[in-house]
Amino acid sequence: MVYVTHFRCFRCASRYKPAEIEKLPIPRCKKCGSALDAEYDYNSIRKVILRDDFMRDKPGHWKYWSFMPVRDLSKIITMGEGGTPMLENKNLWKRGRLLIKYEAANPTGSFKDRGSSLEITKALEFGKRKVALASTGNMGASVAAYAAYAGLECKVFIPDIVGKEKLTQIKAYGAKTIMVDGDYSVAMKEAEDFVVSNPDSFLTGDYPWRSEGTKTVGFEIADQLYWRVPDNVVVPVGNGTLIWSIFEAFRELSLVGITDRIPHITGVQVENCDPVVHAWENELGEIMPVKDPQTVATAIACGDPIDGIAALNAIRESGGEAVRVSDTEALSARNILAANGIFVEPSGAVAYAGIMKKKLEGTTVALATGHGLKDTYGLG
Repeated sequence: MVYVTHFRCFRCASRYKPAEIEKLPIPRCKKCGSALDAEYDYNSIRKVILRDDFMRDKPGHWKYWSFMPVRDLSKIITMGEGGTPMLENKNLWKRGRLLIKYEAANPTGSFKDRGSSLEITKALEFGKRKVALASTGNMGASVAAYAAYAGLECKVFIPDIVGKEKLTQIKAYGAKTIMVDGDYSVAMKEAEDFVVSNPDSFLTGDYPWRSEGTKTVGFEIADQLYWRVPDNVVVPVGNGTLIWSIFEAFRELSLVGITDRIPHITGVQVENCDPVVHAWENELGEIMPVKDPQTVATAIACGDPIDGIAALNAIRESGGEAVRVSDTEALSARNILAANGIFVEPSGAVAYAGIMKKKLEGTTVALATGHGLKDTYGLG
């Protein structure tokens, strides 16, 4: 059974029935073009999940299916994503308890597999045989893998900052790559134009389906802490989808009565691509895009983030903050993590860099979003 009831616009608060959004080639608000958030029948979900078997089941992506807009669980596309470890190495932090949510353990090496599992499931629901997207690397590799697993064609529009490791991974899964002269926002526009002119294709990327699938990171954090809420969750911010999804997961857990509060959620960006930090510092309600951002943290080099307003909402509503780190600080954090057995790419180390800068206390969870082999910048 599907428990989603509506989709709500982040900017203008317009609400749509699911069927209205599912008909759109680009699932955004029809009035203002902004991103959308799913709303559910939480009373019905409460009846499904407030049982001993749910509470005790091993954490994993599809354990939380009732919080996702999927119609037929017998037809889901999964490669065993989710259930990633929370690593505690006391050498990394002395001011409380620090847990590293190691998303590099997903099938293609990044958190993107959670959203890809749901997106490819939705593509098949809609009868599509092709998928298209823009990507700075990790999402392209993830969608390419899940599309290949499901027997779908995949086309990835790639900006000129993507490293050879990620490009190789995308091509290995058989996806067709289109190199774009410009940043992520240019690649995204080309992908959207392609889907509009090719109605047999399904648009994947940072749109509602991916956001809903990505929520399972937040569900797992609470689940792995025996349904206790940490004091802080620290998240790298690119398009803003991940940080909003984690906030939404904790909000929904409180709505159904499993937990009673939301952690402080801190978003971290790099100096050369910091539109969300800028908006937070200046108390803005809109995101001012950064043109052609140049940073070693290429996975989060999204100068005009699709879910930027959602990211701001997550930070503000949780009582968190937005933090800016330098490329040098991100690389230093990557090296410290690696020296303690946790290997991530520069973008995946940004959250830890933010923690070292802000000196957070209490129980803190840092998202380590992508494997170190995906981007070996500055290594040997």
